[in-house]
Amino acid sequence: MLHVANVLGRLQAVFSLTYLAPILCSLLYRDGMTWHFIDSMAISAAGGLLLYIATRRHIRELKPRDGFLLVTLSWVLMSAIAAVPLMLSVDMSFTDAFFETMSGLTTTGATVMTGLDHAPPSVNLWRHLLNWIGGMGIIVFAVAILPLLGVGGSQLYKAETPGPMKDGKLTARIADTAKALYLVYFGITVLCVLALHLAGMGWFDAVCHAFAAMGLGGLSTRDASVGAFDSPWIEGVLTFFMLVAAMNFATHFLAFRGRSLKVYAQDYEVRGVLVACIGSSVLLAGYLLYAGTYDSYWTALRHVSFNLVSIATDCGFASTDYAQWPLFVPLWMLFLSSVTASSGSTGGGIKMVRTLILFSQARRDLVKLVHPYAVMPLKVGRTCVPDPVAQSVLGFIFLYFMSIVLLTFVLLLSGLDFLSSFTAIIAMINNAGPGLGEVGPAGNYQGLNDFQTWVCSFTMLLGRLEVMSVLILFTPGFWRK
Repeated sequence: MLHVANVLGRLQAVFSLTYLAPILCSLLYRDGMTWHFIDSMAISAAGGLLLYIATRRHIRELKPRDGFLLVTLSWVLMSAIAAVPLMLSVDMSFTDAFFETMSGLTTTGATVMTGLDHAPPSVNLWRHLLNWIGGMGIIVFAVAILPLLGVGGSQLYKAETPGPMKDGKLTARIADTAKALYLVYFGITVLCVLALHLAGMGWFDAVCHAFAAMGLGGLSTRDASVGAFDSPWIEGVLTFFMLVAAMNFATHFLAFRGRSLKVYAQDYEVRGVLVACIGSSVLLAGYLLYAGTYDSYWTALRHVSFNLVSIATDCGFASTDYAQWPLFVPLWMLFLSSVTASSGSTGGGIKMVRTLILFSQARRDLVKLVHPYAVMPLKVGRTCVPDPVAQSVLGFIFLYFMSIVLLTFVLLLSGLDFLSSFTAIIAMINNAGPGLGEVGPAGNYQGLNDFQTWVCSFTMLLGRLEVMSVLILFTPGFWRK
């Protein structure tokens, strides 16, 4: 435990450097928040250094289970540390501030804040920077830029990186792999900033929304989210980059390295993401036209495609109050949030690869009912999936759905209505942001009581670390020597 605390202390000390961005922003805009962020930076750095010094005699190579413990504790600790400037600058309670920063780092995009249009720029930048850092993961971030953390880097990477197939490396060294992914991540973010500015956003809004889009975090500088801009060009740019962020960043890296788009055509997850989003948008736009929600198919397609892609990719932007649409449409969007994002993307949920594995497994089982002696390898695309991987996917799906059921009942017991409870848990565990009912796109999570807020914070963490990485800490076998 002490050797984990040692690495955690170093990680916290390095995390304090991220406060430089809001400090510089505060100085540039003279919003009066400078000393709040300086104080927060000092608290983070001092706490991390003290923890490192107190445990420096316990440095050793991390074991696989140490990685799970460190990843979970790092998300909790960093969220708590990141909450300090919100408590100091906008007078939030620790519960609300922790929810806001956990939402940022887990790229959920849910918020309890109002008055965002007039909030200090440094506070808005801080929220969106957390989205961007959380997009690729704190641990991957640390491995990418900090060779001094070089204790069990592969264990940390595997514990943090989502998806059932984690053993493929883009480069020989795990640190180089993390750096390669972050270079791609950074490069696409820059392109997103430029595209948003050309579409009509100011530089500050463009930077913040690019951070949120690439992290699939969905936080905004406006209370009305992207709807405040009322621009089809901005919505089109964000839709494109949300789809990019929902794809495996290893695929982007391979396409860049090979200077070829063929990699995307060969990626079965990319095909799944595009079919789910484009097909659903086209059909649901027709449904809304038929239902009389919109007078024009193209108007319906504009609003459906943006909001559906936003929720399906687990981003969380909104351009209109889609909770007013026929209930089938927002519920289908929330269903897509469970399955659409690729493994290795910044999205949440079950992931497209697991969905395809389950589909192939079900199809194979149906065929074997008719031909019980047939030998059929389990394949996704051209890739054979080992049976242990398929079994682990089934275990994950069971825990995923049981978590949704149990946590929904917890919110129901706390007094929240069913629609709000169920959709809030779906949105939290998929890191998708808005739900329906009391937590719909026209409102936020400010109306929840403290207990409900903590339940949602835990669910965000559970979803971001893919359920098992958190639940394994509650098993007796994990703590046995």
